[in-house]
Amino acid sequence: MAEKLNPWLNALKQLDKAAKAINLDPGYHQILAHPKRVLEVELPVRMDDGSIKVFVGWRVQHNDARGPCKGGIRYHPNTDVDEVKALAMWMTWKTAVVDIPYGGAKGGVRVDPNALSKAELERLTRRYAYAIAPIIGVDIDIPAPDVYTNPQTMAWIMDTYSMIKGYPEPGVITGKPLELGGSEGREEATARGLQYVTEEAVRVMKIDPKKSKAAIQGYGNAGYFSAKFMHELGIKVVAVSDTKGAIYNPDGLDPDKVLAHKQKTGSVAGFPGSTLLDKDPAKANEKLLELDVDVLIPAAVENVITDKNADKINAKLIVEAANGPTTPEADDILHERGITVVPDILSNAGGVTVSYYEWIQARTREWWDIETVRKKLKARMAKSFNDVYNMHKELKVDMRTAALALAVKRVVRAMELRGIWP
Repeated sequence: MAEKLNPWLNALKQLDKAAKAINLDPGYHQILAHPKRVLEVELPVRMDDGSIKVFVGWRVQHNDARGPCKGGIRYHPNTDVDEVKALAMWMTWKTAVVDIPYGGAKGGVRVDPNALSKAELERLTRRYAYAIAPIIGVDIDIPAPDVYTNPQTMAWIMDTYSMIKGYPEPGVITGKPLELGGSEGREEATARGLQYVTEEAVRVMKIDPKKSKAAIQGYGNAGYFSAKFMHELGIKVVAVSDTKGAIYNPDGLDPDKVLAHKQKTGSVAGFPGSTLLDKDPAKANEKLLELDVDVLIPAAVENVITDKNADKINAKLIVEAANGPTTPEADDILHERGITVVPDILSNAGGVTVSYYEWIQARTREWWDIETVRKKLKARMAKSFNDVYNMHKELKVDMRTAALALAVKRVVRAMELRGIWP
């Protein structure tokens, strides 16, 4: 389904494009093209059968000019240092685009979490937390969940870090369970933020939500909530997919019923009243991207829209829920074709924004209700969309380049004001 491309090279290409658009000073360009810190850790873990396995993990801190580093931790059998570096750079831009006082970081462990028991996962998580503890902290670097990690993973990390420090520190991590200082609205935050930028995008593009159709690739947390919130906006969700298939119904799909079916059967495939786009799940996911819809939401993995299929995309608006689903070459083709792409560093920044709110709550020990969180998130996401849209008009570039240009400007301004010391 996804083409295997080097995400770090893609991130550097995007930086080059933004640098050219704003005539970035070569010295600052060079600083931003390298992470501040890359930590690789060896993680020996005692397995349930008594044997020892060694896993490899990373924590990359890209830039902290605007504040403590921020970024998730992913567990995946194919993750590597280049992927983690790229994700850390994108987090620098993401936090700057929504103008929260953070820099960018990311973590990863090369592991198939589905092959481990819960006890093995806990031992691996605590070993990883112990290994990166010297470079994380409430004012240094605040991790969060990402692919195949969740609130339970964050709870183990918070506990491990707190045991090292000798006192409870809920602010060292976000995406925690509510009972341990998590924030209301965190689970839905990525897709809720995407809903708010989609509202702004259809407004400026003069698209009537009530007469529009959407297709969503991926039906995990981000995909399900994206479908649910498009449904709330009045946009008819006609197609959704997961790794086992893609389903289509021109009359629309009920997101909650599709989720219930997936939870019962393990896939969206076979949902009553729908048809499979193809018997081959990979081909079905490719066909979903090419459907004649108004809004396309890639919510699965990176590099699914490339120079090989960008000319077949029929959507008027692409709103990225996944990280890096569109390659730089595809961006150029889509821009030439007049297709608007709301880039990941803006459209899926709701997650890190509510993580920021969770961090504030943990530090002040004052907890907000969900309506307060949503109100704050909507205001910030709407402003951020319009900041990027205005930059897009001013520079006459695509929305991704505009978002990157805005972010780079903000990061560089912080570096200029702080100075190069010593």
